[in-house]
Amino acid sequence: MLNLSRWKVVLVLLSVVFGVLFAAPNIIPAKTLESLPAVMPKQRLNLGLDLQGGSYLLLEVDTAALRKERLVNLVEDVRTVLRDEQVAFTELRQVGGEVDLRITDPAQMSAALRALRNSVGAPLAGAPGGRDINVASGDDQHVRLSFVQEALNAEASRAVEQSIEIIRRRIDALGTREPTIIRQGVNRVVVQAPGESDPERLKSVIGQTAKLTFQMVDESVSLQEAVAGRIPPGSELLPSEEQGGAPLLVKRRALVTGEMLTDAKQTYDSQSGRAVVAFRFNSQGARRFGDATAANIGKRFAIVLDGKVISAPVIQSAITGGSGQISGNFTPESANELAVLLRAGALPAPLKVEEQRTVGAELGADAVRAGQISTGVGFVSILVFMVLSYGFLFGGISVVALVINGLLIVGTMSLTQATLTLPGIAGLILTLAVAVDANVLIYERMRDEVRAGRSLISAMDAGFSRAMTTIVDANVTSILAALIMFQFGSGPVRGFAWTLTIGVLTSVFSAVLVTQVLLAWWYRAARPKTLPIV
Repeated sequence: MLNLSRWKVVLVLLSVVFGVLFAAPNIIPAKTLESLPAVMPKQRLNLGLDLQGGSYLLLEVDTAALRKERLVNLVEDVRTVLRDEQVAFTELRQVGGEVDLRITDPAQMSAALRALRNSVGAPLAGAPGGRDINVASGDDQHVRLSFVQEALNAEASRAVEQSIEIIRRRIDALGTREPTIIRQGVNRVVVQAPGESDPERLKSVIGQTAKLTFQMVDESVSLQEAVAGRIPPGSELLPSEEQGGAPLLVKRRALVTGEMLTDAKQTYDSQSGRAVVAFRFNSQGARRFGDATAANIGKRFAIVLDGKVISAPVIQSAITGGSGQISGNFTPESANELAVLLRAGALPAPLKVEEQRTVGAELGADAVRAGQISTGVGFVSILVFMVLSYGFLFGGISVVALVINGLLIVGTMSLTQATLTLPGIAGLILTLAVAVDANVLIYERMRDEVRAGRSLISAMDAGFSRAMTTIVDANVTSILAALIMFQFGSGPVRGFAWTLTIGVLTSVFSAVLVTQVLLAWWYRAARPKTLPIV
């Protein structure tokens, strides 16, 4: 105790300064905080959905629609491959989640199977030489193609993970701070956006698939014939916003997709002054777009967003610069929203809203007030207990260490921008309640050593050294439990676990090191002969 290391004193002082600096912005008024120098910390605690209000959405990734789209693409791939190989076929159609066709010439059966197995589908992960499409021959020159189940499951899982990342980028573009986006079950996603009080706006931004494609308009038949049912193979009727929802016949094969975009932003047309979305392709997209427009001068191409034709201009000349603009009946707000969606990327599959809730700010304020009251009551209870059990001196030192512990917790959470939720407040109260356990162990060990006949200085040293093993064991198990909750829990459970983890680390520091420094200063100043708590 008398030979207290200088590094311990310096570390305690630095920790106090850190706690005060990083915890203070939470109580300083916003205007005063803005006027402080730039070097001063200004991060505040991020309040979760249950404390500041916001929107809650439970979304389901429509993996069935993803498989349906893959099936449509498979039909087009089969048609393209066999035509390139000059293999005659008929009866190409979808049958119960599979693709079936008939090879016209029996002599071309082997060539057809070889071409399909080599060109259709993609390599299957974990199976060298395998592909994600099964190609099997049947009776009467029939060929049936089906998806490998493992590939479908892997694709569905990737779609959910990709959806989470795209949702996060879209919400970040809205300026919402610290959204919670987590996977729930196999194909569900929970979105919590603190501060966003309009779930409809949130749904409009994150729920739109935003799949952009550039497809050629099919003018091989008249629109009247197409509406009557004479749709050429490889084409489809899509509603056109330019024509008030009337259908337009376009080819299924996309020339370029939105995945090749590198930038999109809202701007204004130089001639009409209307709001438009300007876009730019990557090198691959620019090359494909330039080749497609050069080969189709004088023809119309459709800009399709989520199955609707936004516009269908005539190609006047080859567009080789890799950039262009999307015009339509846009307002500046809707054009900016579309630009945000295109920059974030298209969802791999549609999202269905299973549940939505709005938490009002007044409810969050009530929760904060209740948390403040419960924290205050808990602190006062601990203060009374420690003073009654160990007197004003030793009990007061424990309370000072407890205050420093609280500053360190709030400061650390503000620095790391961790989100504080109502369960997190519960974790904070629990941390404060058990923080004095270490002090109780140390003080009781000092009592035992003095009663055993040891000198005061030896008893105080033994109190810290011998109680340390028990303190470490108890707190290591708490951290392990918190880490397990953080790893496997979700939302509020993770908030509780994160607060508990920070609290355990700061509690050990404050209860042991801070208490030791304060008691050493007291001993050097007072030179007592007896232990005040015996």
